[in-house]
Amino acid sequence: MIRGVLFDLDGTLLDSAPDLVGSLNFLRAEHELEALSVRKMESAASAGAVSLLQAGMPQADAETFERWRMAFLAHYEKNSFVNSVLYEGAYPLLEYFQMQGISWGIVTNKSEYLTHPILKAASLDESIATVVCGDTTPEMKPHPAPVILACEELGLEPEQVLFVGDDPRDLQAGRAAGVRNCAAMYGYGAAHFEEPEHASLLEDAITIHGLGDLLVWFRQNNG
Repeated sequence: MIRGVLFDLDGTLLDSAPDLVGSLNFLRAEHELEALSVRKMESAASAGAVSLLQAGMPQADAETFERWRMAFLAHYEKNSFVNSVLYEGAYPLLEYFQMQGISWGIVTNKSEYLTHPILKAASLDESIATVVCGDTTPEMKPHPAPVILACEELGLEPEQVLFVGDDPRDLQAGRAAGVRNCAAMYGYGAAHFEEPEHASLLEDAITIHGLGDLLVWFRQNNG
């Protein structure tokens, strides 16, 4: 029986691409470059600031790129929950967890100083049981350490925990940690599951196409 649920954040629980790409476009505008669409850039957004800048800015030397990265993060820190929203079905799902006594938390590669203000702005900070970020442990996903720590903070054994993520790194971390995996096929990184080297990750995972699917799964399978 599943007694705890862990979510990746970007592209799984939170549709954050509008604000991530917004900060990219702020940087592009400063360099007289045209804005890029959220849809075009959302897959890069799932992999963090470096990947997003690599995909959305011209080639540059290391010093220039680092200056861009810092400017991007400074803007994003102040604008991280302007157009971002929780995915449809998130609040009913979390309300169900509360009623059923299921603890939940976040395991993300986003830094702590960026993650916690978002959770507060989304009014999730009081109900969440654990938050493990990219700088909480020495290793980030796909290493299992963040997932293992989150399970410990929930006070649960890994086999009692479900980990929901939209990227192969999430499922790699979950499998290595011994939790049950759930692939969010609607997320930014889900297309990578179609790549031959990642397809096997779906073999032992629940697959959902929206958070409403996960609520249905719990009602049917976790009684």
